[in-house]
Amino acid sequence: MRFWHWLVTPDPTPGFTRPKLLRLLVRVLLFTVLATVLSAVLRAFGLGPYLDTWWGTLIFVLLLYIPLFRFLTVDSFVPGRAVPGRAGGAPRDKKGLTSAERRKERNRFAGVRKGPPRGGAGRR
Repeated sequence: MRFWHWLVTPDPTPGFTRPKLLRLLVRVLLFTVLATVLSAVLRAFGLGPYLDTWWGTLIFVLLLYIPLFRFLTVDSFVPGRAVPGRAGGAPRDKKGLTSAERRKERNRFAGVRKGPPRGGAGRR
């Protein structure tokens, strides 16, 4: 289990370090072994003629690559921030809003005319 944890945990250091490249190599080797074994099993069940067509290959690749995309690209992308759409070091007020978020909320109804008073709170 420790090997699997090492394999699927993203490396926080930027750039391609030696351990990161080793993990990428191991992931690619595991992926190719899995693809080869799965292709051999499908051929053993008599689906070889279908796998040799362009649409059979397309289905096989899509069914294999899409679920394993995250596994193959663990170290390829920068990890996301805790709150999407918000700069990490932006100053916040007491409510936890940045100045851009406060301005957006303040200008939310700018230029919209107010409607007439509602219900008995007006003049008598």
